[in-house]
Amino acid sequence: MFVWEACRDTTLIILMVAAAASLALGIKTEGIKEGWYDGGSIAMAVLIVIIFTAVSDYRQSLQFQNLNEEKQNIQMEVVRGGRRIKVSIFDIVVGDVVPLKIGDQVPADGLVISGHSLSIDESSMTGESKIVHKDPTRSPFLMSGCKVADGYGAMLVTSVGINTEWGLLMASISEDNGEETPLQVRLNGVATFIGMVGLAVAAAVLIILVVRFFTGNTKDPDGTVQFIAGKTKVGDAVDGFIKIFTVAVTIVVVAVPEGLPLAVTLTLAYSMKKMMADKALVRRLSACETMGSATTICSDKTGTLTLNQMTVVEAYVCGKKTDSPDNKSLLPPRMISLLIEGIAQNTTGSVFLTEGGAMEISGSPTEKAILQWAVNLGMDFGASRSDSAIIHAFPFNSEKKRGGVALKLSNSEIRVHWKGAAEIVLASCTHYIDADDNVVEMDEDKLSLFREAIEDMAKESLRCVAIAYRTCGMDEVPTTEEELENWQLPEGDLILLAIVGIKDPCRPGVRDAVQLCVNAGVKVRMVTGDNLQTARAIALECGILGSNADATEPNLIEGKTFRNMTESQRLEVADRISVMGRSSPNDKLLLVQALRRKEHVVAVTGDGTNDAPALHEADIGLAMGIQGTEVAKESSDIIILDDNFASVVKVVRWGRSVYANIQKFIQFQLTVNVAALVINVAAAVSSGNVPLNAVQLLWVNLIMDTLGALALATEPPTDHLMGRPPVGRREPLITNIMWRNLLIQALYQVTVLLVLNFRGKSILNLKNDTSDHAFKVKNTLIFNAFVFCQIFNEFNARKPDEINVWKGVTKNILFMGIVGIEVVLQVMIIFFLGKFTSTVRLSWKLWLVSLTIGFISWPLAMVGKLVPVPERNFSEYFRKRSSKKKHFNDKEDVASLEGHAG
Repeated sequence: MFVWEACRDTTLIILMVAAAASLALGIKTEGIKEGWYDGGSIAMAVLIVIIFTAVSDYRQSLQFQNLNEEKQNIQMEVVRGGRRIKVSIFDIVVGDVVPLKIGDQVPADGLVISGHSLSIDESSMTGESKIVHKDPTRSPFLMSGCKVADGYGAMLVTSVGINTEWGLLMASISEDNGEETPLQVRLNGVATFIGMVGLAVAAAVLIILVVRFFTGNTKDPDGTVQFIAGKTKVGDAVDGFIKIFTVAVTIVVVAVPEGLPLAVTLTLAYSMKKMMADKALVRRLSACETMGSATTICSDKTGTLTLNQMTVVEAYVCGKKTDSPDNKSLLPPRMISLLIEGIAQNTTGSVFLTEGGAMEISGSPTEKAILQWAVNLGMDFGASRSDSAIIHAFPFNSEKKRGGVALKLSNSEIRVHWKGAAEIVLASCTHYIDADDNVVEMDEDKLSLFREAIEDMAKESLRCVAIAYRTCGMDEVPTTEEELENWQLPEGDLILLAIVGIKDPCRPGVRDAVQLCVNAGVKVRMVTGDNLQTARAIALECGILGSNADATEPNLIEGKTFRNMTESQRLEVADRISVMGRSSPNDKLLLVQALRRKEHVVAVTGDGTNDAPALHEADIGLAMGIQGTEVAKESSDIIILDDNFASVVKVVRWGRSVYANIQKFIQFQLTVNVAALVINVAAAVSSGNVPLNAVQLLWVNLIMDTLGALALATEPPTDHLMGRPPVGRREPLITNIMWRNLLIQALYQVTVLLVLNFRGKSILNLKNDTSDHAFKVKNTLIFNAFVFCQIFNEFNARKPDEINVWKGVTKNILFMGIVGIEVVLQVMIIFFLGKFTSTVRLSWKLWLVSLTIGFISWPLAMVGKLVPVPERNFSEYFRKRSSKKKHFNDKEDVASLEGHAG
């Protein structure tokens, strides 16, 4: 398929037709022994180009295919033998029990066997946007591919893979992975424009050469006129025309930079593969290049900046702080019983006792920390769960920042347990349990004491969670199942059981990663659901805030405050915000929108279902691979597999590398384009002959496109990239530095090689040779020197703005290997393939001349880099001039109108 795609290239088709015609005429006029060289060499060169292109495209296709498979490899928790284990979505089998929570994707078809407030978004299967409520009795059927919109539960898998509804649907759809990134689209436009210029030049050259040929002005190297009207045979005339036509076509081949889109594909594929090793899975190709332009990163706190390994280190129970939260002898028995009851039932986690007696606790890190605390207080998870029955649940909600359950006890008493953000739950509490196990009314002094306790814990960067309960009379509980399903759990008059402080240490290396971002001109902002004091403490620890940062500074804000501002106020403060505490997902979305309106390129991290709008709105959405829900991952561009902020910074580094590598390749390729075009056009117009023939130009094209792209597009990122400011949204692709380097090298190559073309015989002292041999030696030297100019210039292209172009070159094995292959192939062409390329063997002195001409490009590049360039890009001058012209025209129009009005 890829060979067929490569064969369909218009330019190559024209060359194949020219090769066939040349082959037929050559064999007819010179016989099969000598006549096949011209046509055969063009055909062979075209064949090599096709093979290289096809193999390269095929390899990239395989790489993308592997990455897509990895992208779909979702890790899910399943219950097997009563134990929760993580397996790949591909390894789920019929009979597995799969726990489901908000944001999960239903992995297979199955039946709900338990659930509370379980709501499924079936729009991906049915097209209906209505959320469907599921329960084991009335509506138990679940279809794979659907998303859990609310609640939690468990399903029994009944069919997997192709046997599911989703599988049957996908089997009838062929997936298209031919996504083009904005940079590829932009480069296609550049390639098309340059191609049109090349086509125009080639057409002009064709006309000039044809006119010269048929008017008798084109001569052989020995001075013989190639065409004399009425005397030259028709076959010879046609052969001459084909050779001229082939030259024109090869000018188009060199002029059209078809390697530009290929270079983007190569560098994206290479970067995606390497980013996988750096724990980042790219879901959308465009994110690679966009990430290099990021000016700000809005990061979550928990699990991204912190380790997400939580433990309860402090607790306020019975109205006072306990020095040892795990010491159950300090707590009254009724208090322990209520705590265990609430923790065991109001959770999405679980505790499993292995055969060896080891304890396995699963769930979110916060759930695991609280479950571990309850186990330390003597909780038997299974027994506690069987002592009461959940009649209704309000799953944890990131808007309300709390979750609750209503329990029916064995004595038919109804208890509602709440757990959530400490200050929010505390605000609903009117009583607490004291050291004597009595329910005591909470007065203002006690309320102040608890508030201060929360603040003190927050200052120590502890996450504060409050646990409370209340009893309900039977008259408050709905009697029918329908009413029970829509019952709003009572939130007021709660009795406080405990406030716990959970320690989540900062990730090692995060401070360095944040500093790296600061040096790179990328501002890091923390957006978290924790209170502002906790967020501030972590931000100080991670280096997001300076050591002198104070809670009253404008760079600290609460989500509620930001939310209640007008749009213009939000735009005004958005730039200053470093930390947003107590933020809801909607606050994060508002911040992203404000920053984007301020012309920032925004990257956002998120893990929850409600983060999906912000992830989608941002320029780059980064979902967490471990804690992230499937909804968040579906809305993201890149998945951070280890949930680590340091990996986010590596993505920025790779993004910048993609952009830099494309610029390196553009500089290299356009230098070849300009030089080859000018040399051939100047020679063709002046003498009727071209120093670089079709086969030679096809070889140069191969160096320039496939091999050049492989060498330069796979340059690894350097620390130098993170010392630059971010590339702006409207930054031109070809910078002033690139223009300077390109023009210096192209001018040098054109000057030297045209001097050789017109004065080569005398300079090289070839007057004693036969005309034909001297002509071939001169043209072989031009071809050889031109190729070595490109090989040496490949090193210059590695570092467009650095003097030392060899820095780190030995570490890039692929680059060194490709340069080595180019040199070996060039030597083979000159020594062994002269019949095909119309070249002759060169003496060691001429090899030295070729190498010297190529080598001079190194010192020339060094000196050239000392030439200052204006800060404003050339394209801006053109834009300014065109806008001025338009402005003057508008003025004239106004004056004209005023004249008519007068």
